Amino acid sequence: MAALFSDEWMKQFKDAWNAEPEVRDRLAEIDFNSVVYCGFKNEETPRGLFVVEKGECVHAGAWSESEPAANWDMRADIKDWLKWIENGVGMMGLGSAFATGKLKFLVGDYKAMLKDPRMANPFIKCFGLMHQVDTDELK
Repeated sequence: MAALFSDEWMKQFKDAWNAEPEVRDRLAEIDFNSVVYCGFKNEETPRGLFVVEKGECVHAGAWSESEPAANWDMRADIKDWLKWIENGVGMMGLGSAFATGKLKFLVGDYKAMLKDPRMANPFIKCFGLMHQVDTDELK
């Protein structure tokens, strides 16, 4: 088990991402490339990152100052991340989380992403992938 967004956790998330064709292959179809940060709202810097090239996660780990600039930076309170990881979340739940400020995007255009099902559907599925990674805080 690993702490949420730790180096070990992010590497396990990378493996889950690359094993899921509904995420990897759907994003490859649209040549999706991004650097994504994840972290907590009360912290200045993110905890983890993953780098996606043509749909495939090619690098994941703990964030450091030497990392490339983010295209997306998602932040939430740890209790909310853990709730979504444990119980899953759908389009309505994420929309509500965004509208109420539980999920914040410090970088990235959440509304534009939601309008494009080629991006929105894999985004929702990636929250399900998080459930596949053993998380210390849930045990």
